[in-house]
Amino acid sequence: MKKLVAIINVIAWSGFWAFGYIALTAEKLSSNQILTAEILAFGGLLSGVVAYLALCRASEDDGYERRRQLDPSVRERAQAQGGI
Repeated sequence: MKKLVAIINVIAWSGFWAFGYIALTAEKLSSNQILTAEILAFGGLLSGVVAYLALCRASEDDGYERRRQLDPSVRERAQAQGGI
């Protein structure tokens, strides 16, 4: 499953960069074609971010990445010192 998400991540970001480049640099395309490229670039951006976050969560669950949350006792002590 993680490999599938990683492949989706690569394809999504590739689509974002490819269609984003077309949308920004196109000179002889109609406005409908540019709008289509913009929509596809936005779809690539959205799906790339979602896939990246899914990969980050999976790496934390597997133990490859350390969780970024504090222990409750450490968090309470830090809040008491900070006056929050």
